[in-house]
Amino acid sequence: MKKSLILLNLLFINSFAVDIISKEIINSDNSYVSSQCYTKTIDEDNPKIISNPCFTCHSLNKEPNFTYEDYDVQESYDFPLPATKNPFTNLFVDRSEDIAKISDDEILKYVKTDNYKDENGEIILAKKLKNLDKSWDYNKNGIWDGYIPDCEYSFDNEGFDRTKDGGYTGWRAFGYYPFLGTFWPTNGNTDDVLIRLPEIFTQDENAKFDLEIYKINLLIVESLIKQESVKTFDIDESKYGVDLNQNGKFDIANEIVFKWNKPDYDLMNEKLSNFSMSYVGLAKNLLIENEVNIAPGLYPVGTEFLHSVRYIDVNGDKTGMAKRMKELRYGVKSYWQSYGDLSDTGAAVVKEKSDFPDRIDQYIGNVEVGLNNDRGWFFQAFIEDKDGELRPQNYEETLFCMGCHSNIGATADSTFVFQRKFGDDEFQNGWFHWSQKDFSGIKDMVLEDGEGEYAKYLALNNAGDEFRSNTEIVEKFFVEGWKNNHEMIEKEYALNQKTPGLKMDRSWKLKADAMEILKNDISYLLMPSAKRAIKLNKAYKAVVDEQSYIFGRDVNIKPSKNVHKEVEQGESTGIKAFLYEY
Repeated sequence: MKKSLILLNLLFINSFAVDIISKEIINSDNSYVSSQCYTKTIDEDNPKIISNPCFTCHSLNKEPNFTYEDYDVQESYDFPLPATKNPFTNLFVDRSEDIAKISDDEILKYVKTDNYKDENGEIILAKKLKNLDKSWDYNKNGIWDGYIPDCEYSFDNEGFDRTKDGGYTGWRAFGYYPFLGTFWPTNGNTDDVLIRLPEIFTQDENAKFDLEIYKINLLIVESLIKQESVKTFDIDESKYGVDLNQNGKFDIANEIVFKWNKPDYDLMNEKLSNFSMSYVGLAKNLLIENEVNIAPGLYPVGTEFLHSVRYIDVNGDKTGMAKRMKELRYGVKSYWQSYGDLSDTGAAVVKEKSDFPDRIDQYIGNVEVGLNNDRGWFFQAFIEDKDGELRPQNYEETLFCMGCHSNIGATADSTFVFQRKFGDDEFQNGWFHWSQKDFSGIKDMVLEDGEGEYAKYLALNNAGDEFRSNTEIVEKFFVEGWKNNHEMIEKEYALNQKTPGLKMDRSWKLKADAMEILKNDISYLLMPSAKRAIKLNKAYKAVVDEQSYIFGRDVNIKPSKNVHKEVEQGESTGIKAFLYEY
């Protein structure tokens, strides 16, 4: 199997063999269906053992995420016919030989080397994009029309990215609960996420930069996205003319209260007024003029996210975020979609799926501006070339990102983690970069039923990753021989079929001491051992050497056993959908 796959990937051994500006599909035009969606959910030895990683993405949607019963997707491989064959053949490659060829010292030196900045502290990609190579110039205009990296990755004690002269780039880092499964470092990658609002949200009414105004507007956006109240530093409301704590007067607010009433609409003037929540500063005035928009669950137009995906650093027995980036992902909200617009988009998806079940999704865009998810956002990314330097992803490589950022229930305005941002009870009120604070001492998020979110994932998925290949987590958290406890398996199966996701005693399956540690320290689950981290780094480096990203970029050491190579259209997963709500 490995030899045939390597032959298939020969075209990609040299980075220059990857046509950066081409929109031609080489492997699969349905690679927006993520590799995790091909997971085998029914145990091959006992059909009563059902693993459900699917609830994490295909969840109960929260308006204005109009995905219309996306949770049903948990119950079957509901793919268009062309997507029934798994295109991610890298999942089935044995990387043992590749790993053996790279010494520990070699890989550690590699991951500790910064490929974002040069020895003078200059952003390497920015210099390249400002002196554009013809092979990267999609429309041949001599200019890079997309995002040019401008984050210094130099954060102060409030999470703001600072320039060399002490100024602000606008980017702000925040701590968050990593999304379930794939995005845990123990499964192959460390990462970070930064947010930036448009310049008008950083300015006072005279269009002058005001840091406090920017902080307040970020908190207002946080409240809108979470659709809940958030704590804040003391704010003199009379200074801004906005009743942030919604108590009917201007006083000192220590909370942004989420209380939304539909604004009034003047049909004659076609104008909204009487907003129950408002931005502050210049953005407030522009909102009154209807030049900016506001709504629960939606970011303002011009909001940007920057997401670096990195290797795992190793220092002695400790693992953490590496200097070297695997990818630099960027998203920008380019146009406004109202609740009505988003509802229409969701309904159109349902209708097309019914009328044309075998039609695959189409995404408009190119290597420079990124791809449009049809919900207001463009997504674009850079990835390592064979020499380890960042290059633009081409169209097909970017397709890999689009399914997750389009039509699934877990997102808030097409994004995953700002709604999972830590609150004021964490380090720096949740505004920090992972280089400033790691996961140690952070408690598992407690759900409404009293169970920890990560604990529930382990219990429902029977593993710590979608492919159930992370043996380190299995050995650390699962009772040896639990699959032989047929009585409890029958009981759990019956309960999950009747009331999916129900909290229950799982001490027969999950180690009580390990779960107690997890309750108070998520790093015990999220971070791999030094030995595992080194292997994961080496395994991914093999994919970089091949430039075979279109065949899958998940980090697997051994061939994945719990993944379908092909499924029957509509084939049952055996899962009874768990209506998880973020």
